[in-house]
Amino acid sequence: MPDKKGVEGACAMIDLAERADRDDLVICLISGGGSSLMPLPRGDVSINDKKTMTDALLKSGANINEINTVRKHISGFKGGWLAKKAYPATILNLVLSDVVGDPLDFIASGPTVPDSTTFSDAVNVLNKYSLWDVTPVSIRQVLTDGEKGKIPETPKLNDKAFKKVYNVVVGNNRSASSAAFAYLKASGVNALLLTTALEGEARTVGTVLASIANEIAVSCNPVSRPAGIIAGGETTVVVTGKGLGGRNQEIPLGAALKLGRFEGIAVASLSTDGVDGPTDAAGAIVDGKTLEKAHKMGLEPEKYLANNDSYRFFSRLNDLVFTGPTGTNVNDVSVIVVV
Repeated sequence: MPDKKGVEGACAMIDLAERADRDDLVICLISGGGSSLMPLPRGDVSINDKKTMTDALLKSGANINEINTVRKHISGFKGGWLAKKAYPATILNLVLSDVVGDPLDFIASGPTVPDSTTFSDAVNVLNKYSLWDVTPVSIRQVLTDGEKGKIPETPKLNDKAFKKVYNVVVGNNRSASSAAFAYLKASGVNALLLTTALEGEARTVGTVLASIANEIAVSCNPVSRPAGIIAGGETTVVVTGKGLGGRNQEIPLGAALKLGRFEGIAVASLSTDGVDGPTDAAGAIVDGKTLEKAHKMGLEPEKYLANNDSYRFFSRLNDLVFTGPTGTNVNDVSVIVVV
């Protein structure tokens, strides 16, 4: 979540960029979390207004591209504005991508690259998730003024500032997923890297992963046993309950409800930064006996899922996965193993 220290940091970076000259090289280290760490509210928007909006968007089920579309248009830093401040200096962006597909203008909300979205797009996101009426007045005012042309749009591709910007993606979900694939293969299983573009509602994705696991157990399709499948990406959670959890805990919980009671079958999902949602766990793991174990303990997994309380469910079962913070966020990695 954005805070006042983040504003101070963003202001310091803007000051540094504005002092750069034509013969200077500005090296920008861009990674996931930058959108929250570098807030610089536009107009009369306060940091508390940004917190309110961010919290609502994160709970709405909006994906990161949609969330960052709104963030860019209420910021004086993101959406290409930092590059404008640094011009005519040359900018080198070293990017750790936490966005599916590595679109540069959505990673950390693209402070040094052209913005492909508009004020109207931001308004449409808030309307899509029925958030416009509960969005702080100051934010609605900025977006409305932007739509009417009263304040400048975010810098676009034809802006001269971007002619001196160079981008290098130094790490992304494909890097992490490929490493997981290589590990499985070296472990002697028939490995398959299914995708690095996994998206959708977490619990639904869990159902799909369970279906794939069941298929392998029954027919050895799409890979024969012993099998290991990697699926990387980033899912979303629509928060309607009052529990504690994250997308990499809801995926396994959704999977557990559909996973057959086969021997040697497991599904796990992990956040690469080691912190899944507002919890201290990286994710969770389930197998063919998870439901049986839960029922013996008097746990009703459907109720935990409905309350978005996957953390407490897996905590009772001792099936949470803890890695501690890794310091690097390149989305999530889900794993299916059938031996």
